[in-house]
Amino acid sequence: MANIILYTEALAAGLTRRRQTLSTAESCTGGLLGALLTEAPGSSAYYLGGVVTYANELKQNLLGVQAEIIRRRGAVSGEVAREMAAGVRRLTGSDWSLSVTGVAGPAATEFKPAGLVWIGLAGPQLIWAGEFRFEGGRAEVRRQAAEKAIRLLAEKFSPEGKNA
Repeated sequence: MANIILYTEALAAGLTRRRQTLSTAESCTGGLLGALLTEAPGSSAYYLGGVVTYANELKQNLLGVQAEIIRRRGAVSGEVAREMAAGVRRLTGSDWSLSVTGVAGPAATEFKPAGLVWIGLAGPQLIWAGEFRFEGGRAEVRRQAAEKAIRLLAEKFSPEGKNA
């Protein structure tokens, strides 16, 4: 937990320094990403808020995720993660947004195992999604996914500009 505090503080400093804002769209993490982001005092200066779109209908109606993409690729896909990130950014007017969609477990399918998570990132002239595999039970997968999302954006603001 100590490491995630450092990343959250780095993210806060990067957003504050640039006078930029952040929003989140979550599915499998169920609000945990937003909860971690708001642990930092003063987070209201840069974190506008987030939505938990567990149901596909909410992904479509609130975030503008295309039904055809969900039908063709599934809710746990890079395309959906990108559309979720772009949609919450558009909805809130934030500079940056993070999205998380995945299979926290224990239920899984042959093609989408427990621990499969896609994280999306949208920002000025950027829309990206990455696939990650996390191990452990449901709570561990959710925690690792939320922490990885924070690390990805925090490292984007690091002096080295490296990706996680």
